[in-house]
Amino acid sequence: MLLLSGDQVREAFPVAEAYRVVADVMRRYSGGEVVQPVRTVLSSGRDTSLFAAMPCHVSGESDSGYGLKAVLHAPGNAARGLPTHVGVVVVFDPETGQPLAMLEGAAVTALRTAAASAVATDALALPDAGDLALIGAGTQARGHLLALSEVRELRRVRLWNRGAARAEEFVAWARTKAGITVELMDTPAEALYGADLVCTTVDTAEPVVKAGHLAEGTHVNAVGSSVPGKRELDAAAVASCTVFVDSREGALRESSELAAPVEEGLVPADRPLTEIGEVLLGKQPGRTDPAERTLYKSLGMAAQDVASGFAVVRAARRLGIGTVTDFTC
Repeated sequence: MLLLSGDQVREAFPVAEAYRVVADVMRRYSGGEVVQPVRTVLSSGRDTSLFAAMPCHVSGESDSGYGLKAVLHAPGNAARGLPTHVGVVVVFDPETGQPLAMLEGAAVTALRTAAASAVATDALALPDAGDLALIGAGTQARGHLLALSEVRELRRVRLWNRGAARAEEFVAWARTKAGITVELMDTPAEALYGADLVCTTVDTAEPVVKAGHLAEGTHVNAVGSSVPGKRELDAAAVASCTVFVDSREGALRESSELAAPVEEGLVPADRPLTEIGEVLLGKQPGRTDPAERTLYKSLGMAAQDVASGFAVVRAARRLGIGTVTDFTC
């Protein structure tokens, strides 16, 4: 079995390759080539930690087979200077069933999540969109800045984050590591004003994005609220957008963001939710009007992790990286 650290995952899985793999597996999911239950989420009841198990099988000529991600959300890690999401991705040999590799989960999650938003942005945003608002300054915000810069020419980037120190660290990182100038804003509204691209990456139960903050024609990637009870956009903001999802089944089961407008009577319960894979396959339309607001509600799905895991293993073998351990009987 091959063991791969976070740094090795990032070395083997550049942004462009992550985009290709994630776009492909989103097509396969919407085309019926993935067997995937909605994730199982457990809470101990003793703290705010959450544990999720995400198994699936992906069919296809490459990046396919059985796999799973096990991830633990540990909010207390922020004070320890550790990632709040920790876990592993495990993929199994398609022929023998032996464990093929175990990968550091946070790195896979960050790369595939940003790649999925880039895929959605490429499919839904206006062709000349380039004024980006980032809400949040963590790992996901960094990944999204890099991924979106691959699919659109960014003319301006504005950032709002609750903590000033982390926001300033982000600005310095963006300038030195990504060669991108980022402007700090005092409020979400200031960051969002006139932006035609939006990425929200904050873990919050109290929405920070209101309908009046969003410009006509903007495209929003809502990423941070990935479990029930969390919302980054208020109900009116969601109701003002045409909504797209990675998995319709997962979105209907897990997204409080999409449930709130229904509960408040702003949209009907049978409001269409189009999967990004359906747009990529040409089964459903994407944006239909330049003034339309589009929203990609990202919840993430096991198929993205597992397909990414197989792709990383393939690249790691080519690069000669990782640690091999004997895991047979």
